[in-house]
Amino acid sequence: MTESQRFQLGTIGALTLSVVSSVSIVICNKALISTLGFTFATTLTSWHLLVTFCSLHVARWMRFFEHKPFDPKAVMGFGILNGSSIGLLNLSLGFNSVGFYQMTKLAIIPCTVLLETLFFRKKFSRNIQLALTVLLFGVGIATVTDLQLNLLGSVLSMFAIVTTCIAQIMTNTIQKKFKVSSTQLLYQSCPYQSITLFVVGPFLDGLLTNQNVFAFNYTQNVVAFIVLSCLISVSVNFSTFLVIGKTSPVTYQVLGHLKTCLVLAFGYVLLRDPFSWRNILGIVIAMLGMILYSYCCSIESQQKSIDATSLLSQVNESETDPLINVEKGSGNLPDSVVAQAPSWNSSKDQHV
Repeated sequence: MTESQRFQLGTIGALTLSVVSSVSIVICNKALISTLGFTFATTLTSWHLLVTFCSLHVARWMRFFEHKPFDPKAVMGFGILNGSSIGLLNLSLGFNSVGFYQMTKLAIIPCTVLLETLFFRKKFSRNIQLALTVLLFGVGIATVTDLQLNLLGSVLSMFAIVTTCIAQIMTNTIQKKFKVSSTQLLYQSCPYQSITLFVVGPFLDGLLTNQNVFAFNYTQNVVAFIVLSCLISVSVNFSTFLVIGKTSPVTYQVLGHLKTCLVLAFGYVLLRDPFSWRNILGIVIAMLGMILYSYCCSIESQQKSIDATSLLSQVNESETDPLINVEKGSGNLPDSVVAQAPSWNSSKDQHV
């Protein structure tokens, strides 16, 4: 199996793990929040990250991965920013209608594209832009219902969008810049994310729910679902960093909208949630957009691979062909070749 095939197989595995774990945790949390009344989302997320860190610490102790320390300021800043983006998204949901919150999530993709274009000079082809437009249009039809605007909610949504985009872009760039794996980055940033949310979580949850997380009645069912949610979150957090590191922040957001469509479908099939022709139409359009996006990315990736192979072959040719090397002023020719072409060498010396 070639390196390219191994990379493709690893990417498919990361995408599959991300979809399965994310859909599973959404179903688990929906039962925890809707059925059991545990509505403290930000505090729950801090527990998720704490369990993830403990799991990775055990994995490191068992030598499943190598600890690779790097710039502590970058790790701290990234961890705090990631934790803040989660808190701001929860605040946005609390101070906005569900429809406006869905619009906030949809705005993350164009914002990410804009930031990567401006600051990283990354180019998105027209086909990719068209695919993303179809995707966002479909998800918008399927999920956006009521749109109620208010000043505070709009400001919170704006900050949530910007911090989420920057955090996801940093996830990709840090892994490449410092040559660390997704596991190594997650292990080092988890404590900062967890502490950030653990400090602000009870305050935010109290503000949004008018309840105290520490005064909640923790029955056996509630504890069981919290433990299950925390265990699933290990796969969710790991696959998030893995997908962004192997692909891009935009691809991760596209995958996130696929999860939304799957959650809607599973909610209808398993939980008998209300469903309409609008939901079906939106999911169909969104799936077409995802298929188109995947196809365009695959074609562009193959083209880049062909270009890279062609360039490499040209470089190898220039290194092995003695005449090309001499023309470039490098390499040594056999005596017989030099003797056959004295006039060429002398003319070149005159140009110099």
